[in-house]
Amino acid sequence: MESNFKLSLSDLSFSSTPELKVMNFLNEVAGEFPAAISFASGRPLEAFFDVSKWFDQIELFANHISSKSGLDPQVVTKQLGQYGRTKGIINDLVSESLRLDEKVTVTGDDIVITNGAQEAMVLILSGLFVKGVDVLLVTDPTYIGITGLASVFGIDIVVIESDDEGPRLDCLQSKCKHIYEAGKVAKALYVIPDFNNPMGHSMSLARREALLSVADGLSLMLIEDNPYGLFRFENTALPTLKSLDSKGIVIYIGTFSKTICPGLRVGYIATELWLDDDNEKRRLSDELTKIKSLISVNTGQVAQAIVGGVLLEHNCSVKHLIAPNIIRYKKNRDLLLHYLEEEFISSGRFKTGEVSWNIPEGGFFIVIKLPISFNESETYECAQDYNVICMPLNFFSVNKQYDRYIRLSYSYIDEEEIAVGIRSLADFISKKLLAS
Repeated sequence: MESNFKLSLSDLSFSSTPELKVMNFLNEVAGEFPAAISFASGRPLEAFFDVSKWFDQIELFANHISSKSGLDPQVVTKQLGQYGRTKGIINDLVSESLRLDEKVTVTGDDIVITNGAQEAMVLILSGLFVKGVDVLLVTDPTYIGITGLASVFGIDIVVIESDDEGPRLDCLQSKCKHIYEAGKVAKALYVIPDFNNPMGHSMSLARREALLSVADGLSLMLIEDNPYGLFRFENTALPTLKSLDSKGIVIYIGTFSKTICPGLRVGYIATELWLDDDNEKRRLSDELTKIKSLISVNTGQVAQAIVGGVLLEHNCSVKHLIAPNIIRYKKNRDLLLHYLEEEFISSGRFKTGEVSWNIPEGGFFIVIKLPISFNESETYECAQDYNVICMPLNFFSVNKQYDRYIRLSYSYIDEEEIAVGIRSLADFISKKLLAS
């Protein structure tokens, strides 16, 4: 008997969200061409995953908790298999890590442990933004994880133009004025100040300091996402916005996905903001924890114990942990720059200035400006005919103004594949250029 119930794509609240198509599209390309050399993924290199030591690190963390609580270590270990504290069980260790590595001073009570940085974004957007009223400000291009979520939640997005130093403050002030005049609220600006995804750019110190001042004057929160900041190859590290923030307006998103292992899915929110109430003051972190209890109940305690054990093993300094990673990623970046120079400049196949790229001082990404359009169809063609997968920058753009740019990731690729991959990419660009 045929049912009267029918469900169509238009019935899904998120069906028109373009970022969902992008993520699925890239997975499809990678799956369809598994032998292709991929510069698309911004993943850490698996050679640095120390999975074999995880049981030891769980034991280390259990002993740490035992010494603090007086409970038998075996009891603590068994409890790790249970549901746990929604706010997290490694908060104090994360607080100490932030103090040592980022000079960020927050307490364990100011931290919410999340299922990766992505859940942190879900909590912030669902907890702080009122649909139809509050506006999320972003630079363009930016990480599609935040813009995609905003679209799913029905949150308005407004782009703030950038220059070489970071978000343009004149544009920020102008856009906020227009938002308020339209009867809405500019709630927060999302930024990745260090080696951002996708551009690989970093915000200057002067712009960081000025942005904090302007944001305070506008009563605007700043959402600082920092997955790549510790992967600096050269020059002096710049302070995070959070470490410069004296007013408590920065909500900091951190993750151990790039530094320890993405499979553990452990991230966090750090905010010392208090909510004003007629009767009492409440921590923002506590209110976000209430939302988390409905979304994921808690972050897996075993995964947290592994992260906690790693932090204890390295005296809570992630910088110490990732020192070998930085050496490898810098080598990959330098090799990539070398072969870009060799294939696009020294070879004589391209005119001077026809192909150009930035030189990031750290992180995972380089962006290349091309003399041709490179979008979805070119991604498939390049993968199918030239065995190379690249990421079109337009996939990250709210305004879709970057159709002649691609992002290359050098983090998750073998050294010997870089030369072959760049040579094949140059062949593809040359062929398309001749045909245009």
